[in-house]
Amino acid sequence: MSGGLFRRKTIQPTPPGEQLARTLSWPHLVALGVGAIVGTGILTLIGVGADRAGPAVILSFIVAGAICACAALCYAEMATMIPASGSAYTYSYAVLGEVIAWVVGWSLILEYSLVVSTVAVGWSGYAVGFLKGLGIVVPAALANGPGLGGIVNLPAVAIIALVAGLLMLGTRESARVNTALVLVKIVTLALFVGVALPHFDVANLHPFAPYGYGAPVGEGGVKYGVMGAAAIIFFAFYGFDAISTAAEETKKPERDLAIGIVGSMLACTAIYMIVAATAVGALSFTRFSDSPEPLALILREIGQGRIATIVAAAAAIALPTVLLAFLYGQSRIFLVMARDGFLPSGLAKVSKRGTPARITAMTAVFVAIVAGLAPLDVIASLANAGTLCAFVAVAACVLVLRRRDPQARRPFRTPLAWIVAPVAILGCCYLFTSLQAVTQVAFLGWNAAGLLLYLFYARGRARIA
Repeated sequence: MSGGLFRRKTIQPTPPGEQLARTLSWPHLVALGVGAIVGTGILTLIGVGADRAGPAVILSFIVAGAICACAALCYAEMATMIPASGSAYTYSYAVLGEVIAWVVGWSLILEYSLVVSTVAVGWSGYAVGFLKGLGIVVPAALANGPGLGGIVNLPAVAIIALVAGLLMLGTRESARVNTALVLVKIVTLALFVGVALPHFDVANLHPFAPYGYGAPVGEGGVKYGVMGAAAIIFFAFYGFDAISTAAEETKKPERDLAIGIVGSMLACTAIYMIVAATAVGALSFTRFSDSPEPLALILREIGQGRIATIVAAAAAIALPTVLLAFLYGQSRIFLVMARDGFLPSGLAKVSKRGTPARITAMTAVFVAIVAGLAPLDVIASLANAGTLCAFVAVAACVLVLRRRDPQARRPFRTPLAWIVAPVAILGCCYLFTSLQAVTQVAFLGWNAAGLLLYLFYARGRARIA
């Protein structure tokens, strides 16, 4: 342990009363990862990506997927070396030092909060439309936050409360529900591919890259091209990092964490590539690029309206798996920060069922306020910036430990670590430069505020101080 801003935490056994129940095995972890990764990204962002890259959005998926795959391999090594809750925050605290860990943890709070809130608001739109079809009209004032002229987005708050209640009930029960809903999503995407693929037309792929391969700035500061789209599509890939927060609840963490992280990433990359190629081949990108439900629109355009309705309904039903995975991950990061003294220590207590009920409830309240009131359309891409920061930190941890302690036991070793980890770092940094300037400035502002909080409040409260 070193002093000052870069003092490092030694990973200790969890004290009695704070231990989480070990109920998860690798199939649960793969399902958790797929549940987090396959969500709004493929269901909606394929339209945004096509708008910015044209048919070359396929390459954008490859670029974003390759960078995430490198990061996933780094996560697998760190998760099996340090099988403790907290994900990138914990790894950074043990390897890089406290101030860097704080920045990473602060960035993860931003990432997880915005993902949960954004998905909850998106689900609310589906739910309000579904209820309207049943003759139940939710008043606009209770279906929108103040930014859209309403009072509070009540359905978004309700779904967060429901998912939080499930998590507080028990991790095993949550995992079972998540697995069932993940299967619904996979079947839904398979149905889309099976119906749309026969309509594949090579003519729809021309011109292939109408906006180029870099990230040129367009109207309103929006960045187009393959890399500009990749910076947004990156949102569709992350989620595997939530698996590493489950380390303390995994039966055999040294084996199961690596299988869960790498397995879910490989499965989702294959799914995304097949769905993206089918989408841009079945219909000209100009006809679905501005749609909030591009897959359903493609099906309607090729004369499959009934299948489109099924896909839209299944997407709404299965979307809460993203909420579950990220709300789960954020509550575990808050839990570890409470153990470390950055939050009140009473929040680290666990229930008789072995779940961190207090911290889960606090997390749900925090996220529900954001989802119910905040205008998320402007700040949602901030989640990408927070994730990129965490990925860089984890890849850096791999390199530092390879140099500092080359003989340490590594149940999973990142292959070609001195190539894979730098690719993850440089790729994430390049994707950050491909984000809009307003996002970059807002992210730096968020972390500047976080550093002030750390220096004048959290640093003196740290348990290792």
